[in-house]
Amino acid sequence: MARISADKDALYLGTVPELAAARRGDTVLTLDHDLDVLPGTGRQITVAELARHVADMSARLWAAGVRPGERVAIHKAANFDIYLLATAAARIGAVPVMLSPALDGDSVAALLERLQGPHLVTDQDKLEGSLAEASLADLTKQLIVTAGSHSGAISLNDLAGAPSQPPVFQDPDEPALMTHTSGTTGLPKLVVHSARSLRGRFRPQNRLVSLIRKRETVAIHVSYVHSRMYLALAVLLPRAMPLVIMNDSDPEKTAELFAQTRPGFLETHPNSFMEWEELVDHPRRPLANVKYFSTTFDAIHPGTMDRLLRASERRSPMFFQIYGQSECGPLVGRGYTRRNAHRANGRCLGYGMPGITSFRLVSRKGERPSRETPGYIEVRTPGRAVTYFGEEERFQQQVFGEWWRGGDVGYRSRFGCLHLLDREVDVIPNIHSTLEVEATVLARMEELTELVLVRGPRQEPLPVVCTRQDRPLDVERWRRAVADFPQLSDPVQLPLAELPRTATMKVQRIELARRMHELLDPTK
Repeated sequence: MARISADKDALYLGTVPELAAARRGDTVLTLDHDLDVLPGTGRQITVAELARHVADMSARLWAAGVRPGERVAIHKAANFDIYLLATAAARIGAVPVMLSPALDGDSVAALLERLQGPHLVTDQDKLEGSLAEASLADLTKQLIVTAGSHSGAISLNDLAGAPSQPPVFQDPDEPALMTHTSGTTGLPKLVVHSARSLRGRFRPQNRLVSLIRKRETVAIHVSYVHSRMYLALAVLLPRAMPLVIMNDSDPEKTAELFAQTRPGFLETHPNSFMEWEELVDHPRRPLANVKYFSTTFDAIHPGTMDRLLRASERRSPMFFQIYGQSECGPLVGRGYTRRNAHRANGRCLGYGMPGITSFRLVSRKGERPSRETPGYIEVRTPGRAVTYFGEEERFQQQVFGEWWRGGDVGYRSRFGCLHLLDREVDVIPNIHSTLEVEATVLARMEELTELVLVRGPRQEPLPVVCTRQDRPLDVERWRRAVADFPQLSDPVQLPLAELPRTATMKVQRIELARRMHELLDPTK
């Protein structure tokens, strides 16, 4: 049901830019790339201009035939205009469905079929590349291209100047945004968020940012299709924080960008922070002004936190590690300083947020959850998603009253800290915790940029390693580093670029294991 005004207990993404513009429209967003859908816009826009662009795109989508409650799948090259398009769809009451640019054509086709005839917003590269063999006429209600022309498609270019449309506010419990799970275990699930659940996610993130007393420039390098991008801007835009939105994490390009913009707050994926360790000794001191580092997508190695904190020249810099899931948003977290980051236990993810989020451990085998017998991690939060689209039964299998079981296993320390040991599907025989082994060895071998333990062809723990500049692995150093893990098989070295990853840069462990089986098992 559509409303003429917003519900105070809901977060309507479509009006975030214009509400922020009404408070401080001159705040600047700096991009490291050009917008595909608005190529003449330039790389610096104000919040007021952002709001106008969103209103413009919502008018064009309305003119293309998009209506409240309809699903709008967005699948195009990585670009900040994904945020513009999604927010524009939300502004007219439609449901943006975020499909990662990294998804292969078969996966996109399968998700479009599950969506039962959505509008599809895409670009020429996808249509002529990964989607070239897909039967889009059968899978979609409407094909909309961001630029140029394509047979049977409506071009947003041709709809410039379409009549403006007022915002539409759907019922707060109706679907408002769909993202998908990381895809580390097969075809991603479509996670349905409502305006009310988005408000629940907003609360812990807003509390964290409220700790920042000084107005800082915030640099963000996260996936444009992840709910984190939309919540980050919902928190930051009204606070008039200047933003740097990044498409490219290349260390040298990042050094140049940071030297120019001098961010005081950085947020990105753990793997990008590892990549940026190269910046610690960079002559332009690109990290010197950073007061706060933050990551929410996965556990990060203590050595990485320590090195980055020491590159900051600010007084008492902090590194925030937040544990969350696609279905629930941020759940637990903690902060580290120069004094304790190097001693951090990489498995310790932190504590619940009082009054907002909490967790419990549930026995897996009838024994009390502990480090030796880890239990299922279950969480409670007002930000829990509504369902999996088209897979309600699958979603309900993980619901236990107010609690959500996300598939991770761990234990609670005597100080109350949540320790994550593994995802249940990643548990390997004779390995207490793959993540713990990885963190330990990475701390001992600074030349490694990544280490992933997967099940080998004989169910053995198989290390897959990547080195800086893809230099050959020093076998003797490796043997000394893993001397207390005799159960590990000989390592396989791969270039970092060849690791299969999700949109948030997580390694797709099951896919990596499949590739290792093909490589090492002569019977395959």
